[in-house]
Amino acid sequence: MDIKNVNNIDEKTVSSFGDEWKRFDQKGMSDDESKRIFNNYFSIFKWNNISSDAEGFDMGCGSGRWARFVAPRVGRLNCIDPSDAIDVAKKSLHDFNNITFIRGSVSDSHLKKNSQDFGYSLGVLHHVPETQKAIKSCVELLKVDAPLLLYLYYAFDNKPFFFKAIWKVSDILRSVISKLPLLLRNICTDIIFVFVYIPLYFVSKVAERIGINPDNIPLSYYRTLSFYTMRTDSRDRFGTPLEKRFTRDEIKEMMVESGLRDIQFRDEVPFWCVIGYKK
Repeated sequence: MDIKNVNNIDEKTVSSFGDEWKRFDQKGMSDDESKRIFNNYFSIFKWNNISSDAEGFDMGCGSGRWARFVAPRVGRLNCIDPSDAIDVAKKSLHDFNNITFIRGSVSDSHLKKNSQDFGYSLGVLHHVPETQKAIKSCVELLKVDAPLLLYLYYAFDNKPFFFKAIWKVSDILRSVISKLPLLLRNICTDIIFVFVYIPLYFVSKVAERIGINPDNIPLSYYRTLSFYTMRTDSRDRFGTPLEKRFTRDEIKEMMVESGLRDIQFRDEVPFWCVIGYKK
């Protein structure tokens, strides 16, 4: 039996993220930057409906960079990841006594169904073989009316046509680079960071300074972020074997079919960040 079909994971992708988070444990990201990005993701999350003794999960926690902002607000946070990143998270979050670290997958999280007061999965479920199945697995863990916050890569459905054309070229590069030996893969993604991310960073900064809206410049989102974050995301984007993208309508359909209601999207970057509540 194919293990990835049971646990809904791609072993090569899991291994790739294990390496990524060991290499970029996010200690190089400032607290201010981390907090700003966290606030963007959670801008549609209604904290006033979450009690201080609530229990929830971080599905695909990686290095634990978002868990450190969630844990102080709740009673128990279950950090789940199938890769070696779980060990990075343990070190990063060792000061918290209300976090449980689980080496598991989205389909085998070791949590009881209908037991969680909230859940979130940010930048993860587009990297699994069956995203629809993964969302449903998350929903099954929630109590009725509990929220699920997701961030899934968007299919540029709200951007000019050339965004998708650029992405198709970049996806060919990703499919080649992600198959390289680890050292070469890391070198290639660093080269892309230097010769693609950094130049577009400065183009966006200059455009904004002279009064031109930079939103339709590729990677303009990074104009407010650090080089460390850009380097991390270059490794994430071009070094990961499995990646999928979805339109807003496709995401809404998957969430509804998974048993969520009252779907609400964030209409600003990052796209698409979305929340729903278990029926």
